[in-house]
Amino acid sequence: MNFQKLYTGVLSVGFTCAALVSAQPDALAQQEIIFGISAKTGSLQQQTAAEFTKRANEKLGDKAVVKLFDSAQLGKDKELMQLLKLGSVHIALPSSVMSSVADEFALFDMPFLIKDRAHLAKIEDSIFWDRIAPTVESKGYKVLAVWENGVRHITNNKRPINTPADLDGVKLRTPKSKWRVTMFKTWGANPTPMSFSEVFVALQTGVIDGQENPYTNIWAAKFSEVQKYLSVTGHVYSPAYPTVGKTAFEALDAEIQQVLLDTAREMEGWAREQGANADSELRGKLVAAGMSENVADRAAFVEASKPIYQQFSDEVKGGKELIDAALKLGE
Repeated sequence: MNFQKLYTGVLSVGFTCAALVSAQPDALAQQEIIFGISAKTGSLQQQTAAEFTKRANEKLGDKAVVKLFDSAQLGKDKELMQLLKLGSVHIALPSSVMSSVADEFALFDMPFLIKDRAHLAKIEDSIFWDRIAPTVESKGYKVLAVWENGVRHITNNKRPINTPADLDGVKLRTPKSKWRVTMFKTWGANPTPMSFSEVFVALQTGVIDGQENPYTNIWAAKFSEVQKYLSVTGHVYSPAYPTVGKTAFEALDAEIQQVLLDTAREMEGWAREQGANADSELRGKLVAAGMSENVADRAAFVEASKPIYQQFSDEVKGGKELIDAALKLGE
């Protein structure tokens, strides 16, 4: 299968989605389930997607086959979201970009909101499925599960980041999330939204000074080769959401749908366990690779984050209630 042609074609015409919707059940039995992600090989998102693919294929037998394409082979996150609607990609794995689809997902962009993975699990059970996940369904998407991107930290080439004041003038890459940009502007940085696949070269050439990501992404993308300082901030815990286009997903055989949904949910605990293990292991590897580490002043960042919470409460319908409910679950 020539995926370069596939990618080019789907940007101009939505023929695949139309064919999928009109296909007969016997044709769907041979369905190829295309899973496209932007995350690099070796990152936690890629490892989770690969394990999901293996498990799903074992269950699907000859009914269908999931094929995984990582490292933005089929497009970056925003492009993959478009391809989900066309039906030419069946599953994608957005993370922070989801807050650009529905503001309610930006709850997870509130700094220092999530205490730990157990707290996230409580938020998922009590808040996410009833009040957050449905907000993207009117946009043509369906979230299958809540996986992990990870706990985010700052790297840069200017100076150690101990307090928000140290971010003054730092050109810092962020995901294409309004709320992540707002966060770093509030803290004094010069945030630059950019696709993850472009970050290494931008750091290497000095177009930007730094970026923020979980250890697993920093390691997999080899940012230690182009970044001097690793500042342990833990400012945001980012979930990742295996997501489908509703129209294409509902056109699949019901048994295939159930396998994909069940396997996606099954992977939640696995992803969090792997993420916890990677936190301690990769932090040490990044320092061993030559990065200079410091632990940031959490209290200073928490204090500087109050206006971000207020803005979310003011601008997002039910925003204050979401924040209050999430914080209460962490008590």
